[in-house]
Amino acid sequence: MRGVQVLGTDTEERYGLTWRVTPDLLGILSTSGLFESTNPAWFATLGYEAEEIESRPFFDFVHEDDIPRTEEAFEDIQHGKPVLRFRNRYRHKDGSFRWLSWNCVPEGGKFYCSARDVTSSVENRLALTSKEEEARLREQFIAVLGHDLRNPLAALQSGLHLMGKEALSDRGKTVIAAGQRSIDRMSGLIDALMDFARTRLGSGLSLDISDGEDLREAIEATVDEIRIVHPEARIDSRYSLQADVRCDVGRISQLCSNLISNAVTHGDGRTPVELVAESCESGLQIIVSNRGETMPERVIAHLFEPFVREQMRPSQEGLGLGLFICSEIAKAHGGTLSVESTDGLTVFTFGMGNDVALG
Repeated sequence: MRGVQVLGTDTEERYGLTWRVTPDLLGILSTSGLFESTNPAWFATLGYEAEEIESRPFFDFVHEDDIPRTEEAFEDIQHGKPVLRFRNRYRHKDGSFRWLSWNCVPEGGKFYCSARDVTSSVENRLALTSKEEEARLREQFIAVLGHDLRNPLAALQSGLHLMGKEALSDRGKTVIAAGQRSIDRMSGLIDALMDFARTRLGSGLSLDISDGEDLREAIEATVDEIRIVHPEARIDSRYSLQADVRCDVGRISQLCSNLISNAVTHGDGRTPVELVAESCESGLQIIVSNRGETMPERVIAHLFEPFVREQMRPSQEGLGLGLFICSEIAKAHGGTLSVESTDGLTVFTFGMGNDVALG
């Protein structure tokens, strides 16, 4: 009968029913490297009949890359040392390989072995390790790229600054202004890349905490900058900053800039984007809202992940890091950032307490 062996007296006494029904591979190995007896699990796991296994040295079934380690383990057990949780790959009859985890104990000149098929767990672990390594290398690449791009960009900035001091035609002034806008945009992209790399490589966003007394001025300046870049957009802002809030004013302005720019990009172009900034003794709340397309839940679920954009538009610019960085700024301040989108109204709400320690 396929996969069933006639048991010897020693085997029967030791294992009995367990020998026949266990899913683990059991075998009695001789000093010559031949299995004298194997249980039915060998056929279930590797596809070999008992006589196929027991007529050939076990090294014939071991993956060639695992032979040196297996030879060392075989030498250890021949010297009386048990082999525990040893893993190697065994060839299946169909030509594939299965990972087995072995426990082998020497006794009376023979070696009593059991093995469990751990292929799935090994492959899952290897896949996870590969993905983690890939992510780590990608994030290190981004960090290096962002750092190295600053030097040529600084050179361009200096060149435009020097040219701006010369007598220029109206066309020349227009070209320099356009070049400066491009440099500003590239600087923003580099800053986003660097912030992303810091958060993913473990150092986190750096904060320069102050008492926040100049927060309104900084947010107003941010709004004015966006109005200059998007003269067609209407941005209504309302402030009720009754109390100073300990925060990184620059980072909060960055959060506002990203949220407002996002709202302008995805707004309907007719209804103003609204910014409300309120503070009290207990903390700060900033709300940015716009009218436009309602975001589906499947988009909202991944909105604060890196390299994800609110809507996938072919002409949309940017890296898809803006909202991710906003979320990281909120977390760094011990706050939260949430979004709701219903009936064409999308509202982002940032909130934080007034208990951020001064740096």
